[in-house]
Amino acid sequence: MSIEIANESGVPVDEASIVAAARFALDRMGVSPLAELSVLLVELDVMADLHQRWMDLPGPTDVMAFPMDELDSARRPDATGLGPALLGDIVLCPEFAKDQAKKAGHSLLDELHLLTVHGVLHLLGYDHAEPAEEREMFTLQNRILGDFRTATAEAQRASAQREADSKLLGAVGLEDSDETSGRPDPDA
Repeated sequence: MSIEIANESGVPVDEASIVAAARFALDRMGVSPLAELSVLLVELDVMADLHQRWMDLPGPTDVMAFPMDELDSARRPDATGLGPALLGDIVLCPEFAKDQAKKAGHSLLDELHLLTVHGVLHLLGYDHAEPAEEREMFTLQNRILGDFRTATAEAQRASAQREADSKLLGAVGLEDSDETSGRPDPDA
């Protein structure tokens, strides 16, 4: 799965983490590994211009999704049997999202993860214009975010455990040296 990210917002963010959230959501939705996605982080004025131009609404917003391939509603990219697709672009505005994160009581990165998953779902044909659609989309969004947080926490715990194990083995002289492991020595 190809996910390109460009941060033109001037706000430093963990881009790899945003890509990881997008990849997790696409994987969870069963999207082809050949799919392509672009994520763009922009400044307030750029988002305001896009919001006005495409939604005819004044001022900036947090996230916009621009699907690329024409998809009929019966064959969303998360449907089985679909091949590669250029899904489209997700545009995020970190400066706008900062206030939302503060009001929600979580970090900017958590808010950007939420907005990324939200954008992915829009690209896959989900919407929240009607109450039933909103329930479906937000339930799915919350489930994906919860699973992403759990998977991320597990990966961090496993990494910390490997590091602790390595230090302990090194302290007692049993570390797995690159020579004995068959791995190339990165310092050579």
